[in-house]
Amino acid sequence: MVPVEQWLREQCGDYGWGLGGVFRSKGDHAWPLVARDAEDLEAQLVAGGHILPLPKEPAALANVLEVGIVSFLMDRADDLAGAASARGTERGYPDVELSGDAFGGGYHAVDIKVARRAVGTRGNPLGRTQSRITLYTGNTYFRHPKISFPGVMRPFAEYTSHLDVLGIYTLDETTPGRVADLELIVQQPWRIASRHRSSTTREYIGAVDKIADLRAGHGEFDTEAEFYSFWRRFPFKTARAVELLLAKELDR
Repeated sequence: MVPVEQWLREQCGDYGWGLGGVFRSKGDHAWPLVARDAEDLEAQLVAGGHILPLPKEPAALANVLEVGIVSFLMDRADDLAGAASARGTERGYPDVELSGDAFGGGYHAVDIKVARRAVGTRGNPLGRTQSRITLYTGNTYFRHPKISFPGVMRPFAEYTSHLDVLGIYTLDETTPGRVADLELIVQQPWRIASRHRSSTTREYIGAVDKIADLRAGHGEFDTEAEFYSFWRRFPFKTARAVELLLAKELDR
C-alpha cells in the first residue's frame, strides 16, 4: 500500500507538459516528413504551419492543462497493481477519483487546480498567483457532505481523503504551447486554504495566493477541523436549485 499523497507527489515529479500547441493537418512542406528527435519534429511542424497556438485566456488554458494532468495520472494508476481511477465531469468534483487496495481502500478525491504566476509590468515574478485558486464550491457538496449533488461522483463525506494537484505556470506568449516553468504541487486543500472567497460573485472557497505558502502548505488554518468549521458556517448564498435538492432529500 502507498499513501495517495505520497504517490501523487512521486508521479507529479515525473510530469512534463509536452503540449506544443494545437495540431492542424494542413501544412506546407515536402512529404515524407522525417525528424531526428522530438525537438526536430516540433520545429518542422511549426515551420510547416501545422501548429497553432493554445489560447492565452486563463480558464481556457487551464482546461487544457487539467485534461493533460488527469490523463497522465490515470495512465500512471493503470500501471499500478491494485489501483483504479475514474475521470470526473467538467465543472464537477473531483477531477479524478482514485481507489483500490494499492491506496489502502476507500475512495480518494483528487482535484486539479491550475493558476498563472502573477508578473509585474516589467515581467518580473511577484511570488503569487494571478488570482486565488478555488478549492471548493462552498454552498453545495462541501456544505452538505452527505448529499449527492449533480456532477459530484459521490457524497463529499464518502471520500477517505481529498487532495489537490496545483499546476502553477508562467504565461509565455512567444511559444505556441504558452506554458513555461510548470510546477506541480500536491497538498491537502485545508492546508492551503485562506479565509477569503476566490470570487466576489460566486460561492467559492479560496486558497492563499503566495506561491511559497502553497508549496509549504502554509494556509490560514491551524487544523483541518478549524477549516471545516469556518467555511461550513460561512454565509454563502444558497441557490434555488440547491434548496430544491435539499427539500427532496428531506422528503425521503
